[in-house]
Amino acid sequence: MLAGRFDPTADLAVEELNRRAVPVFRVDVAQFPVSLALAASLTGNGWRGTLRTDRRSVRLEAVRSVYFRRPKRPQMPRGMSPEARKVAEREARLGFGGLLAALPCPWLSPPGKAADAEHKPLQLRVAVDSGLNVPRTVITNDPNAARDFADSVDGRLVFKPFYPVRGRLEGRNAAVYTSLVEPADLPHPDIATTAHLFQEWIPKAHEVRMTVVGKRVFAAEIHADSDRARIDWRSDYASHVYRVCAPPPEVVAGVHRVLERLGLPYGAFDFAVTPDGEWVFLEVNPSGQYGFIEMATGLPITAAIADYLEGTT
Repeated sequence: MLAGRFDPTADLAVEELNRRAVPVFRVDVAQFPVSLALAASLTGNGWRGTLRTDRRSVRLEAVRSVYFRRPKRPQMPRGMSPEARKVAEREARLGFGGLLAALPCPWLSPPGKAADAEHKPLQLRVAVDSGLNVPRTVITNDPNAARDFADSVDGRLVFKPFYPVRGRLEGRNAAVYTSLVEPADLPHPDIATTAHLFQEWIPKAHEVRMTVVGKRVFAAEIHADSDRARIDWRSDYASHVYRVCAPPPEVVAGVHRVLERLGLPYGAFDFAVTPDGEWVFLEVNPSGQYGFIEMATGLPITAAIADYLEGTT
């Protein structure tokens, strides 16, 4: 398992695999090369060797599957010059990362495919190609183009960052969530500073988080009870009420097509469900958290992940 050292989602999978007496070697890529040693040789049967920390080791040829859950980047030894660090980081990525990618076993999810799927323009196009309903969308750094788009949809817009934006601001935790944009606020000169993604606002009866593991689908409605959570439910988890639901068959078929075309065995899909019952695709997260859904609903997502890693599904 390749995961951050403090990752509750990865912890769930480890606990389930331990319960099943399945051996697990968990490591964070950030431990390489300071506290993670690698030694591997190419033989007629492929790569053989070991990964070793000061406490445990694993034989590469014994690895049956890999759970890839947002590990950190390799951390180089202190005291290296910027030039040497840049070279060492690249060598670690291509050498250590490349060796792991060469292991002939299933990944949940393959790092390269997961990285590609993080690109919202790609996943939106694939969702359209897969038959899912997608909001009208524009990507631009032209303030006037944003205004023209607002005129074309004849209503409110939402702005979304392409990647989660979190950090510290004036000593407090801060994050950028999906936000409403009034047409009267456009054009705005800040749009010219970088690429911006705008979509038409979708009226919602509720939202759905659909977690897909292989062929298994787990869907839960998210009913938000605050103004900010109705725009982006991630902004206020305390306001949620969750209900298990059964997605329409055509939506299920569409999400499977999305994952097949992206080359992923796992995806956490977000849908808006309109008051008329239309399901509208918002995004898919190739490494999305699921623990909060499982805890609230009892949906056996961890068991499905363990089944996939064991090769029993």
